[in-house]
Amino acid sequence: MSSETSGGGKPRYRSNTITQSVARAPNRAMLRAVGFGEDDFDKPIIGVASGHSTMNPCNAGIGALAERAIEALAEVGAKPQLFGFPTVTDGISMGTEGMKYSLVSREVIADAIETAAQSQFMDGVLAIGGCDKNMPGALIALLRMNVPAVFCYGGTIKPGRWKGQNLTIVSAFEAVGAYSAGKMEKEDYDGIERNACPSFGACGGMFTANTMSSAFEAMGVSLPYSSTMANPDPEKADSVAESARALRKAVDMNIRPRDLVTRKSIENAVAVIMATGGSTNAVLHFLAIAHAAGVEWTIDDFERMRKKVPVLCDLKPSGRFVVTEFHEAGGVPQVMKILLANGLLHGDCPTITGATLGELLADIPEQPRPNQEVIRAFDNPMYAEGHLAILKGNLSPLGCVAKITGIKHPVITGPARVFDSEDEAMEAILADKIGAGDVLIIRYEGPKGGPGMREMLAPTSAIIGKGLGESVGFITDGRFSGGTWGMVVGHVAPEAAVGGPIALVEEGDQVTIDAKALKIELHIDDAELERRRANWQPRPPRYTSGVLGKYARLAVGAERGAVTDADLDKG
Repeated sequence: MSSETSGGGKPRYRSNTITQSVARAPNRAMLRAVGFGEDDFDKPIIGVASGHSTMNPCNAGIGALAERAIEALAEVGAKPQLFGFPTVTDGISMGTEGMKYSLVSREVIADAIETAAQSQFMDGVLAIGGCDKNMPGALIALLRMNVPAVFCYGGTIKPGRWKGQNLTIVSAFEAVGAYSAGKMEKEDYDGIERNACPSFGACGGMFTANTMSSAFEAMGVSLPYSSTMANPDPEKADSVAESARALRKAVDMNIRPRDLVTRKSIENAVAVIMATGGSTNAVLHFLAIAHAAGVEWTIDDFERMRKKVPVLCDLKPSGRFVVTEFHEAGGVPQVMKILLANGLLHGDCPTITGATLGELLADIPEQPRPNQEVIRAFDNPMYAEGHLAILKGNLSPLGCVAKITGIKHPVITGPARVFDSEDEAMEAILADKIGAGDVLIIRYEGPKGGPGMREMLAPTSAIIGKGLGESVGFITDGRFSGGTWGMVVGHVAPEAAVGGPIALVEEGDQVTIDAKALKIELHIDDAELERRRANWQPRPPRYTSGVLGKYARLAVGAERGAVTDADLDKG
């Protein structure tokens, strides 16, 4: 138990280990200096892990939410202690060398939260994050520590507007391609850039941040409706306060993250990801989350779930609506109730509130409201099966991830256009050297080779902006943004840096992406493939020191979540 009754009748928490007994006088003296009073030493210490940063809109609104959490925790008899963790915002670093730190930051965040909370022996943690890697990074830490915890999403951004159209940050990326192709006037290019991000909050479509927040709500580690609220709206701060109160109860009830994150609850999360048309990055992150939770979960489990769950929501990037509109239409609880009513959700899973998921959904109708178009009925889905497909073949024997909705032609065979970095490919795209029917290969951007699996939103958006989104294939051992759509295949494993077949592709080779047959093939015979393999030599690492050097040495493949603590026992 996280608390017990001492001989004096007062509850004894983990934190009492560092505040009680005569020998702990120095500890108490230091805590008095940061505001502890005599009565506070008997209270549970709750860490408030904040991803606040003024460098980006995703996290700039978190500071006020953290203060609201602190107030609420104090009101219910806890002693809150604030600490921070770093964040990388992909929209700013996208297309630069800085993007290599994005996935790496997931591991840094996990390490930072674990270090802060465990060194001070906190009784619980309320984590607040607003960008893509904040969420999996925080949950990985909470699962490692396994003390009572709740995750609070910093909230989505509100849509921008230009000439009557809703905008997201992806609108700005796609405008680059359209403007460079002469398909957009300077007035519209400037108008989109100036209006795409009108408030604080994370990227506004069902991109990676909103995908992960929705999945966390489905797993019961966040409160109902909290995953789709807009950061500036008062209900967001109210939800954080409610989360703080729920966590205070969870401390005494000893509800821990590993009680909540189970194989069944991960199935619930993945069902919601499929139903909402979520990001390909969810595959990578849930492999890492399952590893931290000690849950058996493989890349093939995503394909198993995809075949069962239809896409019910018409959300960007491939659909019409943004997440604030999804929230107004009923949000994640409405989607979960539809799935539950059709046997695709485990209603008996516990949640941080102490109630089961089914109990929380009891009053939600089984059919979506008729006066909205965002969420469809189960018998009228956007697509009959999920959108995140796992492809395999001689180009990716360990599996890769494709987002197969929103495209008219899910099969392409064409000549490989081979680039050994994202930067080289981007130069070719902007110089109009890529044409319809080509299959771009961008390699040496995997976990070790990049290092860090850069997202390819800049080149894919440029392709779409030039009008080639339906006619150009895209394959990489790196990642794609949650804002990407088109014939794109990422997370190719094994990656080029370790000698995967993607390293052996040559310019002009015929390559097939077949999302229907779940195949990704390089059309050369086995003998030629072996000849090329025998001649291949590993490249020297791009980084040999610092956090990127450490990540390159420790990270495992994308098919295992690209985590850094999987093979520590192997030296």
